[in-house]
Amino acid sequence: MNKNLINWKKYAYSFGITAAIFVTAIYISNFFGQKKIDEIRSIQDKIAIDILSSETQFALLEQASCEDVGGASALSSELENLENKLSFTERDRGSNDPEVITLKRYYSLLEIKDYLLLQKISQKCKTTPVTIIYFYSNKGDCSDCTKMGYVLTKLRETYPALRVYSFDYNIDLSAVQTLIGVKNVKNELPAIVIGNKNLYGFQSVEAIEALPELKPLKDALMASSTTKKMQNATSTGR
Repeated sequence: MNKNLINWKKYAYSFGITAAIFVTAIYISNFFGQKKIDEIRSIQDKIAIDILSSETQFALLEQASCEDVGGASALSSELENLENKLSFTERDRGSNDPEVITLKRYYSLLEIKDYLLLQKISQKCKTTPVTIIYFYSNKGDCSDCTKMGYVLTKLRETYPALRVYSFDYNIDLSAVQTLIGVKNVKNELPAIVIGNKNLYGFQSVEAIEALPELKPLKDALMASSTTKKMQNATSTGR
């Protein structure tokens, strides 16, 4: 009788520990799951605010002089930060996650608004910005898309004035599909649009730098480097 009682207590104790571990695991899973959802919604709210902000910028630019327009600084400064968060979330939750898809739609819309705002500034101030519109696919049918992304990241780091806009070619968003139609981009990915050129397939850093559209950025970078060297020489001479 005592042996049966001991066995019963042992089973009850084991069951209690198992149940506690199970409940704790569910709680932790729900906690971090909710935290990720809250982070995504926070990003969505941030993008929504930036979209509204771009509308206000449009109105302000109608009245501002070119001396008051800070060029690229007048545009959304959050795009790169948001892009990094989107990429991390997409890797973490998968490209087919409903929250990720919604977030990507918000971000794509903000990119288009930013692109239109840049064109507005260019027309007003008679400038010629250098932009690259990049189309990729997450369906597993674009083996070079990842490499192309690294190339564009390198170019953006080398030429801070270069603006790169990245879009999922297959996203269900009418604004992006309209952009694809306007730019006559074929489903031959990766694809980039720079100036009036549509380039398909993988493009190396050197190949893109050789394009005449990037010459103003290369000249500006060289002039800046020369100026810094002269300043350093003058400083050393003192």
